[in-house]
Amino acid sequence: MNYLEYTIYFFLGKNLCYLCAYYQLNMERKREKKSVFKKLKHKYRLAIMRDETYEEVLNLRLSKLNVFTIVGLSLIVILSIVISLIVYTPIREFIPGYPDENTRRNLVRNMQRLDTLENEILRRDAYFENIRRIVSGEEPENYDNSSDSLRKYDNISFSKSEEDSLLRQLIEQEDQFTLDIKNDDNMMSSISRIHFFPPLKGMVTNSFNTKSNHYGTDIVAPPNSIVKATLEGTVIIATWTLETGYVIQIQHENDLLSIYKHNAELLKKEGEYVNVGEPIAIMGNSGELTTGPHLHFELWYKGKSLNPENLISF
Repeated sequence: MNYLEYTIYFFLGKNLCYLCAYYQLNMERKREKKSVFKKLKHKYRLAIMRDETYEEVLNLRLSKLNVFTIVGLSLIVILSIVISLIVYTPIREFIPGYPDENTRRNLVRNMQRLDTLENEILRRDAYFENIRRIVSGEEPENYDNSSDSLRKYDNISFSKSEEDSLLRQLIEQEDQFTLDIKNDDNMMSSISRIHFFPPLKGMVTNSFNTKSNHYGTDIVAPPNSIVKATLEGTVIIATWTLETGYVIQIQHENDLLSIYKHNAELLKKEGEYVNVGEPIAIMGNSGELTTGPHLHFELWYKGKSLNPENLISF
């Protein structure tokens, strides 16, 4: 055997040794894995006996795998029960830092009070600002019933049911405002010397009738006719209502009050002073209690309704 052959045999033998060693190592690892799994399955017997008599009380045949499984399932069941008790029962109130029912109720009540207090502060500031404007000779602002806030209801449509109409008639028949509607001769004589300016020139379609709870006069005129103040006075109400639409009320001297209903648009704001014959609104057809474009005009004297046709020539 020459040197070359000897070298080849030497390296081949060495590689064969390495291969055998690697194969043997792999087999040992597999045996170890199988042995670990088998150890988990090995059966053990747990026996509980009395100390005095050595009498066997309990005898269990267990394995490590069974023990791990039972313990794991027991922990899952216990955690589920604890979480359910905390979520669905008042026990959660005993957890430190968790608010109880009274605390949550007080939080909601305090939030509502804060919101109300904030609105009151805004109203107070607006009131003081108006006082400052009046003292300075400026025109006060109306924060409640501005013309912009009134016009936003132009496109609203309402429908009334039969039950609503019956309820409205029932309420109107009652004397809910406790106002005396009887005309007294002495009262008429005291105001007959006052000259009332016609608020609208037109045709009377529905006269004053206390028996039908109609405390004013309905006047029809051409579209977009101007409604004028019958006497000088201060505007005390300029707003919009569901039944009578755009309404304006003027307080005059001698305890006289004039009311103008169903207008299409108001030209004056609350707090403004108007003169006799000054335009205050535009005749319209607003509100539910209307059958067409007209002006519903009322006169009141010391809480008593007057027949406008006895004092004004329309």
